[in-house]
Amino acid sequence: MPLPPLPESAIVLGAHADDWRAAVRLAGSALAASGAAKPAYADEMIRMIEEHGPYVVIAPGLALAHARPGPAVLADGLAVVTLAEPVSFGHPHNDPVSVVIGLAIERSDVHLASVAELANVFNDSSAIPALRDAKSIDEVIAIFGNTRNLGEQQ
Repeated sequence: MPLPPLPESAIVLGAHADDWRAAVRLAGSALAASGAAKPAYADEMIRMIEEHGPYVVIAPGLALAHARPGPAVLADGLAVVTLAEPVSFGHPHNDPVSVVIGLAIERSDVHLASVAELANVFNDSSAIPALRDAKSIDEVIAIFGNTRNLGEQQ
């Protein structure tokens, strides 16, 4: 299964967040800016972490913020937010987080497969530091190997 699109409008570099909720809200805003989700999707992602703990912190320095498919999801999509200062999600081993990936998936039957496919990107141990240190949108897109979406989607 291919990764969801990662348009330029869904990439935010060097953002400032006071805490993990603000960091997740930035990812939700990026998904909304790209047309993949409604602004309310950020609240859904935050609610999932409040209910289930910092399970979204899947590797040192990396959070994969997502929520179940629902009415706030408009299309499959990815967002990448890098933080100027890392934030703590409360994970015992993988905090602090400097890269937040937002994931919106329309259909529940492909949700887990999409999470797994995205996790494969990070099997390469250099991917998280490369994202954290990325200075341009093109660098981020190259890390995902997602060159088919270099321009904004119409």
